[in-house]
Amino acid sequence: MFSSSFLRLILLLCLLSSSFSSTASSSNSTAADQTLRPQEELQKLKLIRQELDKINKPAVKTIQAISLFIVVNLINSPDGDVIDCVSTHQQPAFDHPLLQGQRPMDPPEIPEGYNKDDESYEEDSQLWSLSGESCPEGTIPIRRTTEQDMLRASSISRFGRKIRRVRRDSTNNGHEHAVGYVTGRQYYGAKASINVWSPRVTSQYEFSLSQIWVIAGSFTHDLNTIEAGWQISPELYGDTYPRFFTYWTSDAYRTTGCYNLLCSGFVQTNRRIAIGAAISPRSSYKGALVGYWPAFLFTHLKQHGSMVQFGGEIVNNRPGGSHTTTQMGSGHFAGEGFGKASYFRNLQIVDWDNTLIPVSNLKILADHPNCYDIRGGTNRVWGNYFYYGGPGKNPRCP
Repeated sequence: MFSSSFLRLILLLCLLSSSFSSTASSSNSTAADQTLRPQEELQKLKLIRQELDKINKPAVKTIQAISLFIVVNLINSPDGDVIDCVSTHQQPAFDHPLLQGQRPMDPPEIPEGYNKDDESYEEDSQLWSLSGESCPEGTIPIRRTTEQDMLRASSISRFGRKIRRVRRDSTNNGHEHAVGYVTGRQYYGAKASINVWSPRVTSQYEFSLSQIWVIAGSFTHDLNTIEAGWQISPELYGDTYPRFFTYWTSDAYRTTGCYNLLCSGFVQTNRRIAIGAAISPRSSYKGALVGYWPAFLFTHLKQHGSMVQFGGEIVNNRPGGSHTTTQMGSGHFAGEGFGKASYFRNLQIVDWDNTLIPVSNLKILADHPNCYDIRGGTNRVWGNYFYYGGPGKNPRCP
């Protein structure tokens, strides 16, 4: 595990609603076992390749890695990803009927109170650019999706999506949380600094993440969220590296939304940051505008959020009938404090006049406190903060 890097993250409601004024290499093929059910396997591969044709866009340039508003202090580690430099107007977002044939809008306005000095970043902050390679002007870097990625998914239709859950107390589908949250006003974004760890994830179909949610609607069929942070997801990425990610939904994770750029939705404008790339503690960048979500994707969030959450989430599949040993945060309980427990600090929200202000009336919730807990506080340096996380299964969490 490591924590020498941290992630400074601003998640703004960049929901813009006015009108928008060489070929990629084929994906890695998989030698599927066609001896037991050859017709079914062939049909599955056909469907996978159709989906890959939608996700992987024609690339201007391809780079092989060596072995709302988002600001991050991230670092990349060896992951072997293939990065395609895709024309900004050909990224998956522009498959949406309301965006087809158009181009990205101008970046959203940065909120008052945001330190402009934090916008600088190192050119080699992600591994795929360490060799000096970069994506040219007018393109963005996209991590190429492979057949292996899709074959790991529980189903093709659910690839790149969270399992549906509809309650914040996460009594459904094994989702467990330790979060700080604010309600009671209109929210137009959020900001926090997060330290990055490498928690153990013990099952392919479990994950561990730390993120910010900007939320509107009810925790039923009409939940709207935009999300960003870091996650470990063996099913999605095929490894256990912590990776920078985004997510959105407009119907409580039922049929809309996805991770990163795996469906039409989030519009990326930055050509140096690859969403879904791994994080490591070698080099870092303070922050950069990554992109935005168009307002038409949402029902409630097209106006503002009604809740902001900060914190961790895991999936517990109860292997062998007992609680998972998948860790949250650093894998240490909140009471172990600085250097051991994971934290969120300097929590802020964006107000109605596009101003960053400290959160007030922060509430904390751990829905399985014997497995993962949370402790909040405030001081002059960290402002509003909390420690959170835990090991999962232990004598108090059988």
